[in-house]
Amino acid sequence: MTESTERTEPGSYFVANYPPFSSWHAGAVPDVLAAFAAPPTAAPLGLYLHVPFCRKRCKFCYFRVYTDVAAADVERYSQALGREAELAAAERAVAGRALKYVYFGGGTPSFLSVKQLERLVERLHESFGWDDAEEVTFECEPGTLSEAKVRALRELGMTRISLGVENFDDAILEANGRAHLSAEIDRAWEWITAAGFPSTNVDLIAGMVGETDESWTRSVEKTLALGADSVTIYQMELPPNTVFVHDAKAAGTPTAVADWPTKRRWVGEAFERFLAAGYAISSGYTLVRDPARVQFRYRDMLWEGSDLVALGVASFGHLSGVHYQNAAHWDDYLAAVDAGRLPIVRGLVPSRRELLLREVVLGLKRGALDAGRLASKYGIDPLAEWSAQWDSLAAEGWLESRAPRPVLTRAGLLRVDALLHRFCE
Repeated sequence: MTESTERTEPGSYFVANYPPFSSWHAGAVPDVLAAFAAPPTAAPLGLYLHVPFCRKRCKFCYFRVYTDVAAADVERYSQALGREAELAAAERAVAGRALKYVYFGGGTPSFLSVKQLERLVERLHESFGWDDAEEVTFECEPGTLSEAKVRALRELGMTRISLGVENFDDAILEANGRAHLSAEIDRAWEWITAAGFPSTNVDLIAGMVGETDESWTRSVEKTLALGADSVTIYQMELPPNTVFVHDAKAAGTPTAVADWPTKRRWVGEAFERFLAAGYAISSGYTLVRDPARVQFRYRDMLWEGSDLVALGVASFGHLSGVHYQNAAHWDDYLAAVDAGRLPIVRGLVPSRRELLLREVVLGLKRGALDAGRLASKYGIDPLAEWSAQWDSLAAEGWLESRAPRPVLTRAGLLRVDALLHRFCE
């Protein structure tokens, strides 16, 4: 996608990694396994768990998720996560290292029952432990929560709860295939607030099908009233493997997702409203109520090159600079774990320059880049190495300042994913 594109066309807009996942291949699996068997690095270590179950598949979802699954399959999968944790934690590059962050993502982690969560967390503590973790994030879908489950999450050690609200308008939620309605949001938030989590986050999506200026403003105001510690606002994109794209192709018509200028305007308006209420901008998607207290350690460590052990079907991780992905299909994943093997099916060994570029690309998503840190870490000055890119960003009005650290303008931050491609080689 280029900056000049206005209509939201099928394709992946959000930049999640560099080099891109499309460059990963099965031939790198021996290198990934060698990285697991090698001595550990000094990088911080994180743990990601993918829970691939949902009550419904959202029409904009492109993740590996399963709906209408049997209870026995959910139990089998939760047991497999525990077994995979044991396998990964026993590897030389991982064994004995303290986790600095843990992230339960999906799918819907809150789909699991309290008993399943208790057993899974117990096994994670037996294999890894997270007593030294600075943050343990748990994603929730409002309709999968109960008061007892929320209390259990707090007691199990979750420190950051992220609630996938997306919108407060029932008609918009239904049109986009969300499983929950607004009443479930209000009920879940009462339980979350009462449980006293150290950090809370609410997710919104700008540009969902059916969104209007009025409905967006209502969602922003309702979110502000919740008083979450952080708010994350994504701009709706249309990856090719979504229901919306499939249906649009079948009908021969474009989807009704808002165009990019409208989405950026809506996010910009939300940013202004939250800034006026005392929040601060933390990235191109996130605002925090108290920057001194509320941080997103998963994001910050991940974007600065931490090691990440990834558990679960289709999950992505990286160790000692080597990227990898687990088996992307249910049977393949479970068969590997049952056989006592790490379920890794593809990977990539980036060059040192590519690892630097990864931190440049991801770091800019926070709106400013610590060029000095990167120059010290990699021995290459990003300001000099990509001088032409900084020149073009400044000439087009997306760069506020360049040295000693590049800082994007507000307009640049709102379109940051569209700007990052000029750095990719």
